[in-house]
Amino acid sequence: MKFGEGFFIGLTAIRTNKMRSLLTMIGIVVGVASVLSMIAIGDGAKLIILDSFEKIGGAHHFRLNRNPWIKKDGRWEPNRSGEYLTYEDVLAIEAECPSVSNAWCRINYYNILVLANGGAEKRTGVIGTIPLYEIGMSWGPERGRFISKADITNRTKVCVLATDVSEALFGEEDPIGEEVKVILDYEGWSGGWRPNRVAERFKVVGVMRQRGKVLGGSWNLDDRLFIPLTTMQERFTGDHHVRSFSIQANSVDHIDQAIDEVKAVLSKRHRNQDDFFKIDVPKAKFAQFEKVSRLIKIVLGGIAGFSLLVGGIGIMNMMLVSVTERSREIGLRKALGAKRRDILCQFLVEAVSMCSVGGLLGVGLGIFAGQGMANVAVKIAKVVPEWPAVISLQWMLISVAFSATIGIFFGVYPAIKAARLSPIEALRAE
Repeated sequence: MKFGEGFFIGLTAIRTNKMRSLLTMIGIVVGVASVLSMIAIGDGAKLIILDSFEKIGGAHHFRLNRNPWIKKDGRWEPNRSGEYLTYEDVLAIEAECPSVSNAWCRINYYNILVLANGGAEKRTGVIGTIPLYEIGMSWGPERGRFISKADITNRTKVCVLATDVSEALFGEEDPIGEEVKVILDYEGWSGGWRPNRVAERFKVVGVMRQRGKVLGGSWNLDDRLFIPLTTMQERFTGDHHVRSFSIQANSVDHIDQAIDEVKAVLSKRHRNQDDFFKIDVPKAKFAQFEKVSRLIKIVLGGIAGFSLLVGGIGIMNMMLVSVTERSREIGLRKALGAKRRDILCQFLVEAVSMCSVGGLLGVGLGIFAGQGMANVAVKIAKVVPEWPAVISLQWMLISVAFSATIGIFFGVYPAIKAARLSPIEALRAE
């Protein structure tokens, strides 16, 4: 018997007993839909994490901050070291660390008042940084320019606005060339908050492209104002200290080597003290997420596997019933010259056909369920405005192929039973 003919007979059997076939295939449909929707949500979460990493410098970057606490003799004490990170440290890291592709530094102030000449005002965050910030973050201005080397050298009083700040202060008007007044009401430092009112005027030289929020929603990159690092130090902090470094390794595989090189450079430049700063590696957090994601996939995959097992048993049950009901048909086919392998192939193809149809229905339901679960995840988790449901063609094909395999596995016994029927006994069956 040809495969196409057997497949057609299988579809005919499904159409003949629509309700029974649908109830039989429900386990396959639910199992495949569960697998696809689970993968869609999991891969969507992975995209969200990767997107957040890209927004802060990529998975191949790590951060350095001055350590507010140091552990001595088993006890944690405030960091009273006279060593601080500086802009010159960044230059030394770039020059002496071959595993480092880029490095930049910044000073952050939050909840700063910014006023436009027209009277509009905005509470936002101010970042003092260097030109390499634009390269490292892969994020530049939509209009105008970013901070330049000349701005760093000359301590220029210029600023670049993120989109939310630009819209709040100037609406739809072009702010390039306008002035804003930045008022620092208080200073946040490791020692706490203290009054430090400083007001300076800055000329707007650029507006950044829209960037969006980082995972969690608490860090909106579009709600920022950027000024030169040296201007920040001269006008606001009054010292040469830098609060945070971001360092990009040549690749994710070079992160550990880059960390060792950076530690060696900083230890050499800071009197062999390497405990005054701490290192935060986002790659480690992503690795933890990957472990949790794999665990969830294993658990949900096991649940989906049980659904497929139940579906397969249902297929076997229906095929056994079908063999009993169609005994006369089997006897007639054998009397007309059909061989055992023809009967075996016929019922096996019917089982595969039923499972394949169930797999296709499961794919359709899985796409719908994945999108629905993504919408529910956004409303429940409330950490991102959109949760992508990633349905790959590869997993769709794997699901249908696995469904067909289920049909072969659970269809073998009924097919063998049908093939072994004696033509005389089969024709006598009522």
